[in-house]
Amino acid sequence: MDEVQIRCVIEAALLAAGRPVSLDKLMELFAGKGSSPERAVVRTAIAALAGDYEGRGIEVKEVASGFRVQVKSSMTDWLQPLWEERAPRYTRALLETLALVAYRQPITRAEIEEVRGVAVSTNIVRTLTERSWIRVVGYRDVPGRPSMLGTTREFLDYFGLRKLDDLPPLSEIRDDYPASGPQTDLIDALGALSARGAQVSAEVAPADNEPADVKTTEKTESVPVTQSETS
Repeated sequence: MDEVQIRCVIEAALLAAGRPVSLDKLMELFAGKGSSPERAVVRTAIAALAGDYEGRGIEVKEVASGFRVQVKSSMTDWLQPLWEERAPRYTRALLETLALVAYRQPITRAEIEEVRGVAVSTNIVRTLTERSWIRVVGYRDVPGRPSMLGTTREFLDYFGLRKLDDLPPLSEIRDDYPASGPQTDLIDALGALSARGAQVSAEVAPADNEPADVKTTEKTESVPVTQSETS
């Protein structure tokens, strides 16, 4: 099997899957035909495909779950009329909570409340859990054994990250987005990350039954999140 054919199979697979495809899954496609290239060859083909998309409106992106073809963020404004659903809007309190989990994980609910200075609404934790952005990763070895929260592979996929180390440093965020306090820093971190990493991709579209605005009793201000990866 020549390199051009390998590249064509990979491109077709990424377009047809509708979700990130792991390298192992791509290898399975070739193994089923009795002609399996080396992993290095497949990776080279992916890189070549990414090169083919240079200067176009789509790109190959590697995220936590694998590779996908997605619309570039620079195209988002042009494509907005194609989206029937509005971009989901989340409260400032929800984004603060998510940012704390992302940057300080593993972290308990009490530790989040200590930083934010207010109680964490059950609705916030439920919404983040239902979106599969956070999960229980363990239990703190203290009286009561409170659960510790961390982010998920779906969180990384949604924000276009391959691993947690790809999260931008908060100091970098502060340089680009001047903030008045630590909570604002955390909000700006998620907002900047969303703007940079969220692309247009079908597998992360908001569920039909998901509320457009998550209500809490803590704050009523809502913050828009860019229509993500396909969304």
